[in-house]
Amino acid sequence: MSTSLTVVLGIVAILLPLIVGRLVWKRFDQYYGKNDEAHMDTLEYFLKKLGLTILIAFILLWAGMSLVFSGNIS
Repeated sequence: MSTSLTVVLGIVAILLPLIVGRLVWKRFDQYYGKNDEAHMDTLEYFLKKLGLTILIAFILLWAGMSLVFSGNIS
């Protein structure tokens, strides 16, 4: 794999988890918020939201970096 392609794919692999993590953070309230402000203001809810966002972003980052650097080293 050429160096420039590796750099471009590396940048995409780093930015994709940030974009998806932001979407998960914003959409979490729609799926799990239950339209209950008292429930959504608890520490438990915030930790679940934070944990899910970090988990998804980390998995995407790991998968992206694995794909970028799994090529043959020349």
